[in-house]
Amino acid sequence: MDIRQDDPTAPYVADLLAHHLRELQSVMGEHAQALDASGLSASEVTFWTAWQGGVLLGFGALKQLDDTHGEVKSMRAAPSARGTGVGRSILQHIIAEGRRRGYARLSLETGTAPLHVPAVALYRSVGFGPCEPFADYQASPHNQFMSLDLSN
Repeated sequence: MDIRQDDPTAPYVADLLAHHLRELQSVMGEHAQALDASGLSASEVTFWTAWQGGVLLGFGALKQLDDTHGEVKSMRAAPSARGTGVGRSILQHIIAEGRRRGYARLSLETGTAPLHVPAVALYRSVGFGPCEPFADYQASPHNQFMSLDLSN
């Protein structure tokens, strides 16, 4: 699998990103916090895609909140790649990048719907645990917050 920094506005990302946004909005409505291509193109966001044999397997992003804190954004495996380890590979790439940047902590916001259960299990399996809302997020029954200490 090849994970590379990429352009979230690239045509080959559009279908998977649209699927991601539609699916989240279908279960979370106005509580969905996912970024669109414009948001993923912001200067403080780094976006990666995962590929195998010319096939887009998934994407993920890292947003710099400050010099010591990053946020995992928009993790998504293509439907055909679910359960293959692509999500874990992208997440490990993002964690390694956070360490490389010298972040003390990575945080994320995710949903509470059954759709999110596999993602939450993945986050827990690499050491993320519950935390309070961060940045501009507000707690609701539709979201949960997790963080990973990178300082050790």
